Amino acid sequence: MIPPGHLATYGQVADWLGAWGCARQVGWALRRLSLPSEVPWQRVVNAKGRISMSLSREGSDWMQRQLLIAEGIPVDGDGRLPLQRFLWRPDLEALALEIHQFAIARE
Repeated sequence: MIPPGHLATYGQVADWLGAWGCARQVGWALRRLSLPSEVPWQRVVNAKGRISMSLSREGSDWMQRQLLIAEGIPVDGDGRLPLQRFLWRPDLEALALEIHQFAIARE
């Protein structure tokens, strides 16, 4: 859903799903995806413009960094990136339709 070369925040994703204020729950759900995944989890970062680095991620934070660099998004060694430059601002009606179609395809 989030196109290559673009980023979204956990809070944005929560808002798109109608779960306002549930950014932490989005992070929790993404962290539990089986890898590899068709969900573009690597494109979701925190609102400070950083990869959420944590020992509990068991290395997926470093994998996220490498995937973003491969997409042309610069990330420094501390996980900081230029969020405003790469922030995705989708058409919300088109996004709602895409989310609905994705959910139906997963059933």
